[in-house]
Amino acid sequence: MTDLIDRSIPELARGLRDGTVKAEALAEAAIARHNRYGKKLNAYKLWKPEAAKRAARAASMLFKNGIDLGPMQGIPVSIKDLFAANGWPTFAGTPKRLPREYEVEGPVVAALRAQQAVFPGKTHTVEFAYGGIGSNIHWGTPRNPWDAKQHRVPGGSSSGAGVSLCEGSAWIALGTDTGGSVRIPASLTGTVGIKTSIGRWSRAGIVPLSPIFDTPGILARSVEDAAVAFAVIDPHAKTPPAPRDVAGLRIGVCERLFFEDCGPGIVEGVQRSLKELAKAGAKVTKFDLPSLKPVYECFRQGGVVSVEFYEFLQAKLPKWIDTLDPMVVQRFIKAREMSATEFLRRCRLFNEAAQVAAERMASIDVMVTPTIAIAAPTLKEVSTVEGYAPNNLKVLRNTSIGNLMSMCAITMPVALDKKRMPVGLQLMAPCGHDERLLGIALGFERVLGNGRSRIGRPPMCR
Repeated sequence: MTDLIDRSIPELARGLRDGTVKAEALAEAAIARHNRYGKKLNAYKLWKPEAAKRAARAASMLFKNGIDLGPMQGIPVSIKDLFAANGWPTFAGTPKRLPREYEVEGPVVAALRAQQAVFPGKTHTVEFAYGGIGSNIHWGTPRNPWDAKQHRVPGGSSSGAGVSLCEGSAWIALGTDTGGSVRIPASLTGTVGIKTSIGRWSRAGIVPLSPIFDTPGILARSVEDAAVAFAVIDPHAKTPPAPRDVAGLRIGVCERLFFEDCGPGIVEGVQRSLKELAKAGAKVTKFDLPSLKPVYECFRQGGVVSVEFYEFLQAKLPKWIDTLDPMVVQRFIKAREMSATEFLRRCRLFNEAAQVAAERMASIDVMVTPTIAIAAPTLKEVSTVEGYAPNNLKVLRNTSIGNLMSMCAITMPVALDKKRMPVGLQLMAPCGHDERLLGIALGFERVLGNGRSRIGRPPMCR
């Protein structure tokens, strides 16, 4: 079973088709890993091993009858409890089940179901996905498996997604990204995360936070695995993109803001990976983005997401307001005071900054930054509003720019910091360049190695 857990999706896909791997055995291996680590890590809000076994048997029967639905057939996938999935309730991190309209499955989950992927459970999320730390007072906060001594947060809002991958109960994890909610948990748990371009993937069947910025995304243990799932879900890509040759690739390094005030070992880890890429022939140059300061300052003040979120709750789920986590409430309380004029001014600022950024990025192939500026805080450090607020801003700082400036982005693990916690390398490109960016990330992985070879296994999951 351990051997199955260590295999990539392409390796498993070959085994499932030549008969050396059985979908039932793969599901049993995933369930065994959850039984071993699940109680300590708390990745899942809902866990249905029997449903996973049935789905695996169905996948196996299809193979037996010569029916091949695609590369995700028989592969376990965890689903963030913000996505609707047929036969599953949706809580969105709240203390009570949401109305049935939020249980109507959308195209992202349906694309995986159409290939007979196996869904063992729905992972925890920050309440209504509003936060980058990953904490949840209602259902408990998943534990970051990279620290066996202290309970460190896993990153949010897709808080259980990265943990499910480390645990070994899933090969792909579905998440959403409004300000970094795929990339943050991916970076903090040493996995890969893809933030798709705004509007590229349908948001139907996903509880909304910000219609302006919400993007579905995926987490995986490697860029190679992520590329397989991306091609299955993406309505535009038919096959995974080919890896780009790193030689001659123009890498822009924006040191302003992104590299400032980072935790010990984070900048150093990113710089080491850049030197390796340069040694392989990449052209690493300094790069700058206009409007960084006003865009980020606007985000610090609440951006526009808080207004959208507050309006959504008032209009659709007013009964859920009274039970909101105080860490969620304190972030959108000012939304009630924002005028329509100010809201529109901020939207215009973001749109204009995105346009200028796209024009400037035409001079490079990819922009690279540290994904997160700090190591995952301990749960104790963020247990109060006074501790939560500054850490949440710091965690969101580098990722939020990608959302505010309409970029697509990928994070991949490249190092461990001074606290022996994962360091992510963030790759960013203009909106609509998802396949090109994924090809570049695949090229990077060929040079740098995947997460397992680069940083090893989490101490709690060895």
